[in-house]
Amino acid sequence: MTQRISKSQHFKMQNPFLQFFKFLYLNIKILKIVAGGHGGTRK
Repeated sequence: MTQRISKSQHFKMQNPFLQFFKFLYLNIKILKIVAGGHGGTRK
């Protein structure tokens, strides 16, 4: 394996806290898009 990723990127990848944060952020973004785009058409 070639060393392509920098130290900071490696640190971010190894940090579960940041992973969790990114996961939450993406979920909220998707939820906002879904809720805003569909306007609650599901009954």
